Amino acid sequence: MVVIGAGHAGVQVADALREGGHVGPMALVGDEPVLPYQRPPLSKEYLSPAGTRTAPHLRAQQYFADHRIDLYIGVTAATVELRSRAVRLSDGRELPYDVLVLATGAANRTLAVPGSDLAGIHTLRTLGDADTLRSALSQSRAVLVVGAGFIGLEFAAAARKHGLRTTVLEAADRPLGRALSAEMAAHLTAAHRAAGTDLRLGEAVARFTGDGGRVNGAISTTGARYPADLVLVGIGVVPRVELAVQAGLPVADGIVVDEYLRTADSAVYAVGDCANHPNVHAGVRMRVESVQNATDQARHVASMILGGTDAYADLPWFWTHQGELKLQIAGVRRPDDESVVTGDPDAGRFSVCCYRRGRLVAVESLNRPADHVAARRVLTAGRSPEPGQLRDPGFSLKEFARGDHGGPLSTRTSSEELP
Repeated sequence: MVVIGAGHAGVQVADALREGGHVGPMALVGDEPVLPYQRPPLSKEYLSPAGTRTAPHLRAQQYFADHRIDLYIGVTAATVELRSRAVRLSDGRELPYDVLVLATGAANRTLAVPGSDLAGIHTLRTLGDADTLRSALSQSRAVLVVGAGFIGLEFAAAARKHGLRTTVLEAADRPLGRALSAEMAAHLTAAHRAAGTDLRLGEAVARFTGDGGRVNGAISTTGARYPADLVLVGIGVVPRVELAVQAGLPVADGIVVDEYLRTADSAVYAVGDCANHPNVHAGVRMRVESVQNATDQARHVASMILGGTDAYADLPWFWTHQGELKLQIAGVRRPDDESVVTGDPDAGRFSVCCYRRGRLVAVESLNRPADHVAARRVLTAGRSPEPGQLRDPGFSLKEFARGDHGGPLSTRTSSEELP
């Protein structure tokens, strides 16, 4: 066994294989020179003024020795030879395999505008990025965040905790436009502004300005100037497919896999942020960028290697903590889905239920964790309350999930053909 990528997905593959009884040799390859660590805290607790100062490791060093996992860190996989079934590392070593798992993840998208190379402009993906940003936050006065996605808004909330003047520029007309309903996006916009963030929508960076090689601000597409001595660019990610391309495996917004998460080569799987798979809940091929997806797909691939035969069908779910805003999402929505709000938006505790052709497909829950847990149960079971039921003031998604409300059953698979 060779697993390339030592993030959440890669470590979970190795762990699940050993847990499932696999006893053969196993290698885990990671290109960062540190033990595998958790990524979600890096944009939240890790950047807080009172946050932990230790790396949030996924497993201790001894774990890998105890489970006979050969850990290669600070080295990259240079080539994959499908015919001879071997991985050549950047230091010249060669790892033969019977089964290969690509868990190569994603890389930050770059912003190609004048001044992007100035010192003080950062991205956030790795532990090294987080360490640099934590130091910069303690020395900065004005922060500019480019992009109102999950990372951008989480970082903005962290910057506010440091007492810094924080501006967010988002090119789209609402934050998290691809991920959230208009109702939830509008609430988050108002909440961030009320908390002190200057959130500008429909406005992008045209160029950065600097002094002595260091950023001191940005000029937006409206011509406005925003002073800043620290900039975070958070405009999304791109899947890391270079190794798959080199090996001759099909790629299309990620490494193309089938319903079992196998690539075109039956001895090679791909999981996590890099894998483009047919998602039965969305009814389309897609990549899912979340820790849940990474770990669930990793467990599924381990089960396949150990003899399983089921297709991957786990429900996608996500979470983000942006200061006092605790948002959890179950399922996958589309822009034209119908939205029904339940709960109390004025109190900042509500859910948006998204319907497609009369069937519940996703639930966004803000500061209502019970709704999120219930939504995952309901969506996984393929049950769907009628939209009208949610408009009843006495309706409870939690009670519906328990079976206390009647509701039609519906299939989890879409009627649309998966490409």
